Amino acid sequence: MSSAIIYPCICLIGYLAAIPLRRFKTKLGWFGTAQTVSVLCLVFAMGVRVGANEEVVRNLDTYGLYSLLFTIVVLVCSIVAIHFARKLIGLDREGLAKSSAPASAETISAAEQEIEAAAEKEPTSAFAAIFDKMTAMILVSVAGGISSGYFFFLKRYGFEQVSAGSSLAISIGLVVLLIFVGLDLGLEGQVFSNIRRVGFKILILPLSVAIGTFVGALLCTLVLPLAANEGLAIGAGFAWYSLGAGIIMDAGFEVAGAISFLHNVMRELFAIVFVPFVAKKFGYVECLGMPASVSMDVCLPIVEHSTNGSTTVYSFITGFSLSMSVPFLVPFFLAL
Repeated sequence: MSSAIIYPCICLIGYLAAIPLRRFKTKLGWFGTAQTVSVLCLVFAMGVRVGANEEVVRNLDTYGLYSLLFTIVVLVCSIVAIHFARKLIGLDREGLAKSSAPASAETISAAEQEIEAAAEKEPTSAFAAIFDKMTAMILVSVAGGISSGYFFFLKRYGFEQVSAGSSLAISIGLVVLLIFVGLDLGLEGQVFSNIRRVGFKILILPLSVAIGTFVGALLCTLVLPLAANEGLAIGAGFAWYSLGAGIIMDAGFEVAGAISFLHNVMRELFAIVFVPFVAKKFGYVECLGMPASVSMDVCLPIVEHSTNGSTTVYSFITGFSLSMSVPFLVPFFLAL
């Protein structure tokens, strides 16, 4: 349970440390590279942890099927939940206010201008987003970690030593990653102003995605070999596969950690592919039920391309809110 306090505090430290650095923002481009390296090191360590566990390796195909089922159920429940939330706050199918708006057109426009720049920096096609360099590096790091854990570290050092070493590496990697997350948000400095401009009522959207995710996760635990708290912790990763799975593995839940990683990767990939379809067939706001945390970065340009400016703002706020909840909710559920 202490992790539920420690992890958010680490993010906060990074955020506060970044405030006096905002004047030097143009000179701190290397932060992005350092964060990428920390993510790759973290997922490599998670791969080693998985590879050193022979039972997990033997059942990776089975865990893949579990993760696929988990992902489909969670996505359906999240879309249904955000559909009802949209109606509750009075938004139409295109995310526009039917009567009383959560924010005026002027305040939405002001937030749009700040967010559009972030969207334009990302690839705008689903194909490019799936097969971008970062995704490839993540997959290579995981595969390399699993292979080296199984074929080298396990045979040379034994499971106990590898498990202890990889646990330490994961713990260090989580701390470094969370610091960079806080620094990144602190340097940006626009997130809270965006929420104020749009209106705090709009936080019902990320809350509904979280509720839908947890309902789906609990339904899955009825048919999968997972305890209720493990299923909730997996869902609470909200597609942030490096952090969510890392926390679960750091807590010693090997099987749940493997399923968490696969599920969160699938959730991101499914979102990249199907956000345009859901936006067209079901509603602009409904498509935000798929990407969860990555609706503020990887999927932001896809949402922007498939919907409108207002929904893009909702997407950013939804992704930010869910991302900030991951360091608290995952260890909280594991402690139940």
